[in-house]
Amino acid sequence: MIPAGHNAVMASRREPPDSLDFFPTPPWATRALLRHVLPRALNGYHLASAWDPACGEGHMVEVFAEDIAIVKASDVFDYGRGYAVADFLDPGTTMTPRPDLIGFNPPFKVALPFVRRALDMTGCAVAALVRTAWIEGVERYGELFRDHPPTLFAPFVERVPMTKGRWDPDASTATSYAWFVWVEGVSPLAPFWIPPGCRQTLTRPDDRRRFGVAPPSAPLLLAAE
Repeated sequence: MIPAGHNAVMASRREPPDSLDFFPTPPWATRALLRHVLPRALNGYHLASAWDPACGEGHMVEVFAEDIAIVKASDVFDYGRGYAVADFLDPGTTMTPRPDLIGFNPPFKVALPFVRRALDMTGCAVAALVRTAWIEGVERYGELFRDHPPTLFAPFVERVPMTKGRWDPDASTATSYAWFVWVEGVSPLAPFWIPPGCRQTLTRPDDRRRFGVAPPSAPLLLAAE
């Protein structure tokens, strides 16, 4: 089981090591997964539970909670937000019962082992937000795509700006990102291009307050157990 997280939010924000590649997910990019990508891949299946095992400060998992009833969160580093502290790649880190969805924006260097482990643990779907170029590579082909091609490869048409250490709603980027989704029992589908305009239409008026530089007064979710 995942060890229980801290219930109290720490007063100061903690900076993770550079090796963790902490680039918070813009909330609209997670909503694009929920509104556009997963409905195409799930074949009518309703997600009742989700787990983000690389939750950071909660930018993705708190958006999951807008649509999914049971949401758990953990990370290998304690960001002081009250989430469980656990290494997803440790064989002793598990979730019971298995969540319907394991979704994450993983550190780039361990994205492959993250996906492989998630595929062994989920009860239905895995969703990984990574660079579009991640679809390339001999190692990933041999260790993942050859035998486990994604159910849906969904690149963003517009750019998804990610800033190291914080979410900047006004940032820009030249890097392209995509959602890679695996759904148990569903054969690979044709690629789906996430349509332009999501940044505008899926950004909510209170996102700056909830997810911006200033930390929230309390975590919105219970730590994973």
